[in-house]
Amino acid sequence: MLNADLFLAFLLATTLLILLPGPIVTLVIANSIAHGTRTGLSTVAGSSVGNAILAGAGALGLTTILALLADVFEYLRWAGVAYLVWLGLQAWRQALRRGANPENAAMAPPTPRGRNVFAQGAVVAITNPKTIFFYVAFFPQFLDPALPTAPQLAAMSVAMVAIAILFDSLYAVLAGQVRPWLVGRTRTRIRHGITGTLLIGTGVGLALARR
Repeated sequence: MLNADLFLAFLLATTLLILLPGPIVTLVIANSIAHGTRTGLSTVAGSSVGNAILAGAGALGLTTILALLADVFEYLRWAGVAYLVWLGLQAWRQALRRGANPENAAMAPPTPRGRNVFAQGAVVAITNPKTIFFYVAFFPQFLDPALPTAPQLAAMSVAMVAIAILFDSLYAVLAGQVRPWLVGRTRTRIRHGITGTLLIGTGVGLALARR
């Protein structure tokens, strides 16, 4: 049901592409550094659901529907951009405020609810035009026309989501391991600055994406 050579090539190409940092990876790292590994993994769960929805739509041949919903995704994308930039500015505000008040520097901001960071990950994944293009244009390059299309698309979709979960989770764990080194009066300011920069960068990256 699968061309082994094409499928292995797909796995290698997919792994290399996922390893390249993008809006999802940046958001995962930002949330892990700011609030810990668990929050980062909640972000990964949301982005994975978004990826699975797009992969399933591509496998079922629903790319036409995705195109019809492009305007809806566009509005969601800009709402996501505004929200991420706002979060980044809030983090920078905390960094500056803690710098002006050293006695409060070690106080950590409240951890966001899991469903909030889950929604962040899902919105960034679903509304990223590059992700949609990936499923529409990348998958066909590894299809064997001599074999049934549906099983190939299903296998590639599952593999794609699994690889994304694996490496995005690895980014979350690694970033979470860095967090303890950024605890303390001065280091907390640095942590907020890093988090704010990453969140703003995620928003800018999503804003610069084009359909």
